[in-house]
Amino acid sequence: MKLVRYGEAGRERPGLLDKAGAIRSLDGHVADIDAALLADAAALAALAKLDPASLPVVEGNPRLGCPLAGIGKIVGVGLNYHDHARECDLPIPTEPILFLKATTSLSGPDDAIRLPDGAEKADWEVELGVVIGRTARGVSLKDALSYVFGYCIAHDVSERAHQLERGGQWTKGKSHDTFCPVGPWLVSADEVGDPQTLDMWCDVSGVRRQSSSTAQMIFGVAEVVSYISQFMTLLPGDLIITGTPAGVGLGQRPPFYLKRGDTVRLAIAGLGEQQQAVV
Repeated sequence: MKLVRYGEAGRERPGLLDKAGAIRSLDGHVADIDAALLADAAALAALAKLDPASLPVVEGNPRLGCPLAGIGKIVGVGLNYHDHARECDLPIPTEPILFLKATTSLSGPDDAIRLPDGAEKADWEVELGVVIGRTARGVSLKDALSYVFGYCIAHDVSERAHQLERGGQWTKGKSHDTFCPVGPWLVSADEVGDPQTLDMWCDVSGVRRQSSSTAQMIFGVAEVVSYISQFMTLLPGDLIITGTPAGVGLGQRPPFYLKRGDTVRLAIAGLGEQQQAVV
């Protein structure tokens, strides 16, 4: 399934994408695409049995919101790609580096990125998002993927001056409003298959800056889910953003960053594409 939420911000409606790429309304079938739905096995089973052709087509080209409402927490994994660690001239981590990103940073996949006052070093980071489907606490590596409902694109926008030069707290540089566009779709795990074989890219104002694959992860999805669950309980609807490959602004020689007027496009195979104006 490819689940979507469409409509104006704060008033999104639930839907799914059919095989032709059209949005079909789920009104009357589910109240929303949210944590409560992911935790309800019977509701998910009923949803999976629906024939998309029987659902009303959503006409026009509506705005897409974050495909999951009520995300409880966003857990980030830093320096999780071999090539990104090298471009930052940092050692390969021996354990996943974790940080939290405020849920107020969430936005739709094509909503504008609003730079905060005083932003000097806003950076782009295409990332695979992992959405938890059931409560995970101390889970083993071999069982970890069974706790994943699905996957999505996440753009971990990062203000590097706030992240690295304001007391060492990564969360400060990653939590500004609009700094976590998610979507366009939430794709169920069965449709994605192996999460370690997905090509990904990011363009900034028409220039390809990142081009890689989730195969480059230092710690794969199963390792990340298992590891995080040793330190905190993961709940249905929690979002893990799993790191970014080489090509970020911080890694350029010399470094350069997003500015107002830029456009960012990013995609992951099977998960769709995002595009944001920087304002």
